Amino acid sequence: MSPMPHTGTGPRSSRPPLWRYNPENLATLERYVETQAKENAYDLEANLAVLKLYQFNPAFFQTTVTAQILLKALTNLPHTDFTLCKCMIDQAHQEERPIRQILYLGDLLETCHFQAFWQALDENMDLLEGITGFEDSVRKFICHVVGITYQHIDRWLLAEMLGDLTDGQLKVWMSKYGWSADESGQIFICSQEESIKPKNIVEKIDFDIPWFSQGETAV
Repeated sequence: MSPMPHTGTGPRSSRPPLWRYNPENLATLERYVETQAKENAYDLEANLAVLKLYQFNPAFFQTTVTAQILLKALTNLPHTDFTLCKCMIDQAHQEERPIRQILYLGDLLETCHFQAFWQALDENMDLLEGITGFEDSVRKFICHVVGITYQHIDRWLLAEMLGDLTDGQLKVWMSKYGWSADESGQIFICSQEESIKPKNIVEKIDFDIPWFSQGETAV
């Protein structure tokens, strides 16, 4: 990946935090967003700096760059990056294409309407131009949701949730997460004993009864 000027945080920092909000650095940050998209990398801090600069300098707003930032944020679900980025975009810009379409895709993912997500994405595949690894990143998020939600799931349903995968493709994802299938078409995700881990809670209660004097016995 192309080197990115340090944005002022972390142990290597010698720049003040406000460096990243200098509009003279916007072009560098925008190129860095494009690099992230092409190389399947991710830097939330730098991307938020771009959106903050757009807030400070509305005339510099770039729809394409903002769309890339939102798509990259979706690849980091279930973290809240997408919501953070969305909150920094003016309402008027949120109604523009392709930002409006990406926000809709994000809403479908966050509400776990996975089949509807893939259908909507199929109708807007041009959004992914220049974005490497987007679909597999989304599938990782979906597998995360499946793993904490299901003990068993129908094979056909999981294939649909992951984007109408072929049997061979589905087996790759099952292997990645250690899921197994039986002859009836059910996929074993985890047992209840594995998903629910009991925890012993020990609570110490001190009884302080000041009205008992030394030598007295409570009845």
